[in-house]
Amino acid sequence: MCGIAGAVNLRGKLKTEECLSGMLRSLKRRGPDASGIRMFDCALLFHTRLAVVDIENGTQPMEAEYGGERYTIVYNGELYNTEEVRRELAALGETFTGHSDTEVVLKAYIRWKKDCLSRFNGIFAFAVWEKKEHRLFFTRDRMGVKPFFYSFRNGTFVFGSEIKALLEYPGVEPVIDRNGIAELLFVGPGRTPGYGVFRDISELKPGQCGSFSSDGLHIETYWRLKDRVHTDSFEETAEHIRFLVTDAIRRQLVSDVPIGTFLSGGLDSSIISAVAANYFREQGERLDTFSVTYTDNQKYFRTSRFQPTTDEPYIRLMADFLGSKHHTFIVDNEQLAFALKRAVDARDLPGMADVDSSLLLFCEEIRRHVTVALSGECADEIFGGYPWYRDEKIRAAYGFPWAQSTDMRQKFLAPSLRTKIDGHAEISARYEATLAEVDKAEGLSPVESRLREMVHMNMYWFMQTLLDRKDRMSMYSGLEVRVPFCDHRIAEYMYSVPWEMKEYQGMEKGLLRYAVKGLLPEEIRTRKKSPYPKTHNPQYTAVVSSMLREILDDTDAPIFGLVDRDALLGLLGDEFTQPWYGQLMTGPQTMAYMIQLNYWLEKYRVRIEL
Repeated sequence: MCGIAGAVNLRGKLKTEECLSGMLRSLKRRGPDASGIRMFDCALLFHTRLAVVDIENGTQPMEAEYGGERYTIVYNGELYNTEEVRRELAALGETFTGHSDTEVVLKAYIRWKKDCLSRFNGIFAFAVWEKKEHRLFFTRDRMGVKPFFYSFRNGTFVFGSEIKALLEYPGVEPVIDRNGIAELLFVGPGRTPGYGVFRDISELKPGQCGSFSSDGLHIETYWRLKDRVHTDSFEETAEHIRFLVTDAIRRQLVSDVPIGTFLSGGLDSSIISAVAANYFREQGERLDTFSVTYTDNQKYFRTSRFQPTTDEPYIRLMADFLGSKHHTFIVDNEQLAFALKRAVDARDLPGMADVDSSLLLFCEEIRRHVTVALSGECADEIFGGYPWYRDEKIRAAYGFPWAQSTDMRQKFLAPSLRTKIDGHAEISARYEATLAEVDKAEGLSPVESRLREMVHMNMYWFMQTLLDRKDRMSMYSGLEVRVPFCDHRIAEYMYSVPWEMKEYQGMEKGLLRYAVKGLLPEEIRTRKKSPYPKTHNPQYTAVVSSMLREILDDTDAPIFGLVDRDALLGLLGDEFTQPWYGQLMTGPQTMAYMIQLNYWLEKYRVRIEL
């Protein structure tokens, strides 16, 4: 994986000297191995590289000539069907100097233009400058795994893998308006699809591409979830799912550098680790697996509806079953709190509090051993693993199921903003717009109709929050994380599978569990879902409480321009247990989110302009 950035002004009025070092430096963590710049009369292209495949020949920006035109690409991602696309191009007469997917992507674009996207299976964001035509083409993968932020002001189009790169370009300023405040206090740590929170920053949505030329800025959707009539039997469906999941995992094990897997002892990471371990065994090698926990977590753990068991016994069982070289990372709770600010540095926004900072620390540790790791994100969204899919009352409730806290959030709004921003109206507008996008086949039952809405909401909202988190926290340490369940073929097929199949035998992800029979120990295959582990140690709560008190004691703290002081003070009470976002962000995490918000406002020198 890599970092990409660039700027185009067709009148040649680029702020070259002011942004050259800053934009490149801002993305160095994403690509610590190499960097490159291409300067044209109307365009700048930047690239920082994390070398994973074809280390010698994959240098970027990469150029090629065809038909009198010079094409230059900056590319962030991995193409998992590189060899199939390469063979198709070779049959048409194309030749290649190396085996990098970057060269395949570039030549596929030259040959087929935007139609190349329908041939790709992978995670990517890239931009191609056509020198003669003075045209920039840019795109993002179907599922939104790789980021692409952009800003268009005063005739200049600026883009980058992260917000920090755009803010290095003169004229792109850290300003939030009413919409940005609503994102932070009513949507955060999620983001409305396409929003960049800052006033002049947007994000290309999953499955979108665009161009900037003398014809203007044009953005279009090249892929979205489409419903159809599912005609396969249950056995055929399970067999096809086993093939798709296994194929996706095996494709993503290709690497010229060390590779491992996350292993929580849950269903999803165990499936990935099992397929990977078998693949490594075929090569005469041993898989590295990684898990995370917290100091004294076993001592303070309390069972709950959402987290019925600890992970440790299942991790040991699975690691022994795999015969993997297993690494357990224990996070110190004070270290976890102090890493909250670095997590903001990585995400460029307040995030999922210690759920972010723990992953950041975990990824730093993994990077000591491997450069690439596979992780189990996206299975719950696609296969229906969350409680809000299965609980009829939650499923039927109006609004986003992970964010039923608007009344509580409204109380945090600073008094000066309460007459200007209506949280319920903001969330309702976003919710209704999302439902209007859902594709449904004719004749669906009310339950199936609602579940299509749930899948769409989860994939384009909740899943994007988790993918943001995984990309930023991992790339901050130069670790590439791949997410096999995010293969678009799995999403396309599963979208129309009836709920009675998905929930086979009344279990969450029952179809997936059935499909992988024989691959895992039964204790793992039938284990009830348990979310990403969080700390239960009261030391963490004590540390973040102290950090919040420091903010409350500072009358000039920037957070008071957005948040009511009394509401913040109320977080210090023991009675605050309502979730801020999903089941993982309750009292301590809400405090941590506010700490992150204050730090973000201060560090990024955010201006509020209503």
